[in-house]
Amino acid sequence: MSHGELRIAAAPLTAWAVDCLQRSRVPEADARCLAESLVQTSLWGIDSHGIARLTHYLNRLAHGSINPAPAISVTRSGNATAQVAGDRGLGIVVAHRANAVAMEIAREHGIGAVGVTDSSHCGAVGLYSRAAAREGLIGFAFTHSDKIAAPHGGHRPFLGTNPISMAFPREGSEPVCLDMATTSIPWNRVMNARREGAPIAPGVAIDQDGHDTTDAQTAHALRPLGGLEYGHKGYGLALAVELLCGPLHGNPWGPLIGPMYAELERPRHLGAFFVVLDPMRFVGGAAFAATVESIARTLAAEPGAPRMPGDPELEAQARRRVQGIPIEPGLAMEMRSWSARLGVAFPA
Repeated sequence: MSHGELRIAAAPLTAWAVDCLQRSRVPEADARCLAESLVQTSLWGIDSHGIARLTHYLNRLAHGSINPAPAISVTRSGNATAQVAGDRGLGIVVAHRANAVAMEIAREHGIGAVGVTDSSHCGAVGLYSRAAAREGLIGFAFTHSDKIAAPHGGHRPFLGTNPISMAFPREGSEPVCLDMATTSIPWNRVMNARREGAPIAPGVAIDQDGHDTTDAQTAHALRPLGGLEYGHKGYGLALAVELLCGPLHGNPWGPLIGPMYAELERPRHLGAFFVVLDPMRFVGGAAFAATVESIARTLAAEPGAPRMPGDPELEAQARRRVQGIPIEPGLAMEMRSWSARLGVAFPA
C-alpha cells in the first residue's frame, strides 16, 4: 500500500457510487449498472477505467453534456444487425444495452452486430465481451475516443486509444478475455499519474515536440502499440476501430470528437460496436469451451507457466475482494469533494 492510500471494500464503494449518481438524477437501475461496472473494473485491477472515472462522469452530468435519464432507442436494421441511439446517456449504461441486444440477436441468428451512436465514455470494453462469454457466446467489443494517440510516423494526437476486447467461454472458469488499448497504455493512466504526481513509463508518451517523456504533466500524445519502431501495428488497429465506431454509425471521428476532460458542456457523441457469435453454429461449438480450458491447462504446463488473457484480472479480483480496492490520495480527495457537494457519506 502506498503512503496515504485507502482500501475500501467493493460493497460500500458501490453503494456510495449509486448514491452519488442518484443525487445527480440518474435512475436507480442505471446508477446501479454504472456503479457495479466501475467497481468490477477496479476489482480487476484496471484502475484507469474503474471507480476513479466516476468523478469525471459526475462532472459531465453536472455540466449537462451527459443526459442522466436518456431515451435509449433500438432499431433492428436487419436479421442480424441493430443500431442503438444513446441520447447522450452514460456510455456504460448505453453499451450494456447494446451488448445485450447483440447477444439476443446472436441467439436468434448465430451472429449479432450492433452499433452505437450518440453515447459517451463506455469504460472498460472487457465488461461487454465478458458478459457475452459468460453466457456461452463469443463477444467482441470496440469503442473510440478523442485525439490522444499520435499516428505512426507523426507526433500530433489524431486518434483515440480505441480499445479492443474479445472474450471466449472457458469450461469451469471465467472467460478468456483480451481487453487492450491500441496504444501502449490508456490515456486515463496518464490522468491518474497527473492527479497523484507520479511518473509514467518510458517509451509510451511524447511531449509537444515529439520527444519521449515520462512526465505525465508534459505528455501530449501516446505512442501507438508497438512503439517507435513497430507502431504501425497499433496505429492500423486504432484506425480500424475508428472506422467501425465512428463513420460506420454516423459518429464524429478522431479530431472531430469533443475532448474527454475539457469542454465539459459539449456532448461527445461517441460510438461503439459489439459483435457476438454463437459458437454452437460452428462445427467445434459443442466442445469449444472445454477446448479453451484444455489450451489453458496446456499453456500453464509450458516453461514460465503462461497465463490466459484475463487471468491476471481474476487474480487481482481475488486479492482485492479480501484487501479492498486501493484509493490513492488524490482520488480520495476528489471523492470527498463530491461527497460533500452531493450530501453523500464518504464510504467507510
